[in-house]
Amino acid sequence: MDAKVLRRQKIRYNIRKKISGVAAKPRLSVFRSNADIYAQLIDDVAGKTLASASSNDKDIKAQKANKTEKSKLVGSAIARKAQELGITAVVFDRGGYLYHGRVKAIADGAREGGLQF
Repeated sequence: MDAKVLRRQKIRYNIRKKISGVAAKPRLSVFRSNADIYAQLIDDVAGKTLASASSNDKDIKAQKANKTEKSKLVGSAIARKAQELGITAVVFDRGGYLYHGRVKAIADGAREGGLQF
């Protein structure tokens, strides 16, 4: 593996030692690839993904927007799915990425959608 990936992996493990999601307050996990961005609501106790959203979803992919704007749409989509499940509070897991740019855009979109973290 390349040094950048290993560094992010170490950061991820340190973050995961500190935070955990339960059914009432799941973990909002973010994965960022070069082209797309993904968000999941995870219940770590049961080991289940409760909801997910990504920039590959049809309604988001159809938008003519840059990657940061699409990330904000992913954030609001995951917030909408959380509201349908009756979830209002989450624990944000930036997945080893800096809280900046697309990762921050997901967080902002989720907050505007009504999630608290």
